[in-house]
Formats: sequence, C-alpha cells, structure tokens
Amino acid sequence: MPSNELAPSAIAKVKVQKTDSDTPTSDSVVVEEPLEIRIKRGGKDEQLGITMRTPGNDLELAAGFLWGEGFLKSPSELIEVKVCGDRELSARQRANVVIAEVAESSSESVRILERRFTITSACGVCGSTNIADLHKRGVTKVSHTTHTVQELAAMVALLDGRQRIFEKTGGLHAAALVNPEGVAVWVREDVGRHNAVDKVIGAGLMAGSIPMANWTLLVSGRIGYELVQKAICAGVSAIVGVSAPSSLAIDLASEFGLTLLAFARGGVAKHYLPNHDMPESQV
Repeated sequence: MPSNELAPSAIAKVKVQKTDSDTPTSDSVVVEEPLEIRIKRGGKDEQLGITMRTPGNDLELAAGFLWGEGFLKSPSELIEVKVCGDRELSARQRANVVIAEVAESSSESVRILERRFTITSACGVCGSTNIADLHKRGVTKVSHTTHTVQELAAMVALLDGRQRIFEKTGGLHAAALVNPEGVAVWVREDVGRHNAVDKVIGAGLMAGSIPMANWTLLVSGRIGYELVQKAICAGVSAIVGVSAPSSLAIDLASEFGLTLLAFARGGVAKHYLPNHDMPESQV
C-alpha cells in the first residue's frame, strides 16, 4: 500500500549554523530529486532515462527533452504527457515518474530507443554529439532574428523578478522564451540548466508554438553545445546567455544561423560571429 508521503516540492527547509554564530537557524535550499521519463508507444512503455531535476513543470521537461533529442518528427506525434498513475506507489514516487505517449507512427522513437541515454542535471545527454547528426535528423537553419543585438542584449533583464526559487535559494538555473514582440512568455527554473531549457521548450511544444521563428532563448548561465542544439531544434532564432559560451556552441550556432550573445549584463553583451567573418590572422 502506498504511504502518506507527499509529492516533492521545489524548496526544502534545512537547519544551518553560520561559522560566526552559535545559534542554528533555518535556510531554504533547492530540491533535487530523480525524475524517471518513460516513453509509451502502442500500449507499451519503456524507461527512457532518469534525470536529477527540481520538481515542477515535469511534463514540460519530458516533452522538451523528447523534442530536442529527435524522438518526434512533428509536434502532432506527441499524444500526451502525464504523471504516473500507479496507485501502488506513494504520491512522491508517482510524482517522480512521467510517461510521454507518442504516436505509433513515430519511427524515430523506435530508432533512438535502441540507444540508451544517461541523463544528468549537470551535463545533459550523451547522444547527439556532433553537428553532422543534426543534419542527418533533417534539422534546418533557423530564421534570422529581426531584433538588433542591442535589443537582444537587453532581454536578460526580463529574468529579473521572475526567478522565484532562485531568489529564495540561490541554487539553480533559469531559462526563458521571449516571443517576437519581446514578451517573456515562459520562464522556468531547475537545478540543471539543460532541464530548465527543456522545460521552456516543452511548454512551447505543448502550446503548439514550435517552430519558434524569431523567438529568443534566454539562459542564466553559460551556453554549451547542448543548449544551442535544443534552441536550434525548436527553431529559435537567437540565444542570449549571462555567462560564457563554448567553442562548439559557437560553431553550432554559426552552422545553423542562430544568433548567439553571451556575457549579457546591464544591456551589454558579446555577439559571437562566425569564424569566417574574422581576419585570417585572428582565427
């Protein structure tokens, strides 16, 4: 029989004592819990993987992950995403299992399930590891952004006041999707930067907004290859990060026409150009 254990929340209270004090106090920390993602096709479900995440928006996380990793060829192939309903499990156990049902015609899900993924909150997924793989999947160049680089650099201010859990714990990442009108439609947080991006892209997928031409993805930390890959697969036109990009992220953005800005603070950022635009002596 299931226990009375409650489903996990995003914030936990812990006891802490500062080194310059003799009195213990309470503090808020971000919750990190495992989420098992299952994929269901034709009445049969299989475990896809387990990720460590901050509870909340888990259905979006699963949907965004499936889209970014190529399990779906079109949004219509995603039939439903739901929390496990097995009443033999406790509320906490059920909340930590998400089942994504895809159409029986989803041949890509069968092909990719032949590989097994290792998902972590820290380093993404060991799977699509090179640019050629995206071309094989049929991923095309994104639409050019209509925003100026100055407008894009200023967009990180849209995260101000929208990172509710971070303001209480200081311990997680944020991602936001900004529509062509400059409105941050979805803002999500997670202990893993990849999970936060999957959550906002999953929200866009479930809302029928993919491909996201002329949308902008904002991230609160560094920009790695996996984040650029996810943005490109969603059809996003620009990505703006608060911290540094990696060399492969820059190469991938250049290959698919994604505008990439990093170190965006106070309305100023670095716009990373394709290497072929650099003088030969500086490349």
